[in-house]
Amino acid sequence: MKPELRRFGHGEHPVVVIDDFSGRTEDIAALADALAPFPVIEGNYYPGIRRIITTSDSDANLYVERTCEDAAQFIAGAFDVHGFTFIEASFSMVTTPPSDLSPQQRAPHFDSADPKYYALLHFLRVPPGSGTAFYRQRSTGIERVTDDNIARFVRTAKAEATLLAKDSGYIRGSDEFFEQIGAVEAVPDRMIIYQGSLLHSGIIPEGMAFSSDPKRGRLTANLFVRGH
Repeated sequence: MKPELRRFGHGEHPVVVIDDFSGRTEDIAALADALAPFPVIEGNYYPGIRRIITTSDSDANLYVERTCEDAAQFIAGAFDVHGFTFIEASFSMVTTPPSDLSPQQRAPHFDSADPKYYALLHFLRVPPGSGTAFYRQRSTGIERVTDDNIARFVRTAKAEATLLAKDSGYIRGSDEFFEQIGAVEAVPDRMIIYQGSLLHSGIIPEGMAFSSDPKRGRLTANLFVRGH
């Protein structure tokens, strides 16, 4: 493993980047192949499909357990927590073409306002030029959503979403409403760990295949934990 701690934005928010995280990317991707086709998750802003990994998915669940064990030292070191509780894991694929995005999907988002809610994103099969970017809402200066600013962020984001061009597609770099404050390129077997309260968005390159086949599309593993 090759770990690196990066910091983004005025808040110098920590983002852990670990290359060669597992040493067995294709073996893990094959677990996703075995669970395909993935279902569409209703009531979720994720622009694609996800297969939630459960304890009955024996080999995939072992991967999740091993990932949590291997990531624990980095979560503790970067975020100053003593441990964490596992919340959820899934294999995920971005399958929604830019023209079909909802206004909310065309802007950066957050996963939780809880500062100890952490996302672990493992890039498995990813196209060149993709990744994850982090943002600041220009009009409010918000980089990380909290209980104190969530109402202001949501109110502002809803108002600004109505002003986005309907064909604006996935956000790339900065736009008139959000400034990109950092980005991590997607590399196979790269793991990134960050607070789910940070404003972020996938970097989706032009010409990417929005396939639902794990062998052809943008495949990642997404885990969520809560520190304590």
